[in-house]
Amino acid sequence: MIYTETTDSYENPGLRFLETALYQMPAAYAELTGNPGNGEIKGIVRFYPVGAGVLVNAEIYGLPTSTEVCGSDIFGFHVHEGHSCTGNDTDPYANAGQHYNPSLCPHPAHSGDLPPLFGNNGSAWMMYYTDRFALTDLIGRTVIIHSHPDDFTTQPSGNSGTKIACGTIQQT
Repeated sequence: MIYTETTDSYENPGLRFLETALYQMPAAYAELTGNPGNGEIKGIVRFYPVGAGVLVNAEIYGLPTSTEVCGSDIFGFHVHEGHSCTGNDTDPYANAGQHYNPSLCPHPAHSGDLPPLFGNNGSAWMMYYTDRFALTDLIGRTVIIHSHPDDFTTQPSGNSGTKIACGTIQQT
């Protein structure tokens, strides 16, 4: 943090990100809902253009919770290339497609690879700043929450389990 006496303010990029999320309308968002059998997952992912990147803010409720003392309430979280949260009996979000990966990079260098969501009694909140994609690249694509944490190694999608929630990214 850099304090300047002439302006009596703090020049802190992290503070700028938080102020953006708190006081500005997002340029895009996705409302997430869970598939049948995974509880009442609901949430919103907001996208803000900031400087040379995009600020991603996720607020999720109703995530599955582990009953084990050392259970892992960590969930894979990705932007997918598809344009629909529809599917079939075996994969309710099959039409969400694969991870968004226009440069054909190996996992975890896909443009759509996001940090995992850490559940806290069924809720999760996350903020992430990235230059892996432009806001215009995201409109109409999908955001997916997976049932398991991403291992950041296994190809093509990090062995992150089934898709348990989905939302389509819309411009505000």
